[in-house]
Amino acid sequence: MEAMKDDILKKFGEHIRSLRIESKLSQDDIVLNSNRITKATVSDIENGKRNLSFTTLIDLAKGMKRHPKELLDFKTEEI
Repeated sequence: MEAMKDDILKKFGEHIRSLRIESKLSQDDIVLNSNRITKATVSDIENGKRNLSFTTLIDLAKGMKRHPKELLDFKTEEI
């Protein structure tokens, strides 16, 4: 079960990094556009090291100037 969770977090992080690069945003840009997210948090999320809360997801979406739904639209193995 733990390995599956780690795999999902890694795939989510890859998706977030891909969206950020596609949007031509740096991690610093996300921090500046958000309410309280830090660069370390963005880095941890992109590297699959952070299991984020709902409020962090909302803040990340704001920082990326995207709807939260877009952040959650990524492919995983069957859960």
